[in-house]
Amino acid sequence: MATVVAGPFAATLCADMGADVVKLELPDGSDPLRGLAPVKDGMPLYWKVTNRGKRGISLDVRTPEGRELFLRLLPQFDVLVENFRTGTMARWGLDLDTLHAANPRLTVLRLTGFGQTGPYAERPGFARVFEAMSGFTNLSGEVEGSPMHMNYPVGDMIAGLFGGFAIAAAVADQRRAPDQRGREIDLSATEALLRLLEPLAVEHEQLGVARQRAGNRATYTAPSNMYRTADGEWVSLVASSESTFRRLCEAIGRPEMAGDARFATNPARIRHLDTLDRAIADWFGAQPYAAVAAALEPRGVPFSKVCSIADVMADPHLRAREAIVRLPDPELGSIPAPCAVPRFSGFAPPPPRSGPAVGEHNAEVFGALGLTDGDLAALSKAGAI
Repeated sequence: MATVVAGPFAATLCADMGADVVKLELPDGSDPLRGLAPVKDGMPLYWKVTNRGKRGISLDVRTPEGRELFLRLLPQFDVLVENFRTGTMARWGLDLDTLHAANPRLTVLRLTGFGQTGPYAERPGFARVFEAMSGFTNLSGEVEGSPMHMNYPVGDMIAGLFGGFAIAAAVADQRRAPDQRGREIDLSATEALLRLLEPLAVEHEQLGVARQRAGNRATYTAPSNMYRTADGEWVSLVASSESTFRRLCEAIGRPEMAGDARFATNPARIRHLDTLDRAIADWFGAQPYAAVAAALEPRGVPFSKVCSIADVMADPHLRAREAIVRLPDPELGSIPAPCAVPRFSGFAPPPPRSGPAVGEHNAEVFGALGLTDGDLAALSKAGAI
């Protein structure tokens, strides 16, 4: 019953791995994800891919009829995903004790911006807010410029990844102890992002360094930067190990640099980063991309052109691996979306169908509880479904 992106993405990751997932939304179809770009002729493309592989029901648990029906549904499920502000479910009469009275083994994933406790617990949270609060955004941008957000809610997706992992861990734990009460999972999106910034706290405490943005450079390894070719392509290159750096020096026609004391080790290269980067940037700037690739690839130097999604969809390696799959869709025939990740031997299900329409599977899901067409009509009239 989560809205927008992070919580639904956590459940979608489970659906990708074969879980039976039912997406609950309000009867009026007001989930913000249905209006979030991209939208085509009123069709919510974002919704279609983010809620793929799910059945869809409509239910308003704030109505007495909806709350009763919701509690009747719970014994059919192992996991409930919600992302309302802390305390919201309790105000609706759906506190944890009530949920567990309906299904003692139910795992409840609560995904919020800041967690279930603490002074910020009831604050609203959106991706850019917890990206900024976690320290994540402070690392992005030019040295003299402002911090920068991506043109994508990466914080939501990272929180969703932790959500999918948490669900899998809870299910594994329950299989170990099948009689134990279901877990409540308190997932803070801010903490999920902070978890990725693993060495920053110890770096600050032990060295007095608060890491800052450095443009496209990495200040912890060198060379690692973005370089522009003579024909205008941007290339990301990393050559931080000594052996890789030697191969890079050969590729750019400067083998003597590998023996230069200023560049002999990674710490030395970081101290002389301006000089090193200037030499590499000059070489890139004098070559078209084809010549850059021809020099770097045979020598095993890690690099990539900075690809748009158009480049990604045309890439021969990604096409060979079917990294983009086609989701069957009742309105558009099929639509492209990323494949399930990771791949398991002996498990290759067909691509899931795109996300459901509002209440598309009401008759199927509620009918399994014994509700008749007349019952559903009465619930619809009451605004519960």
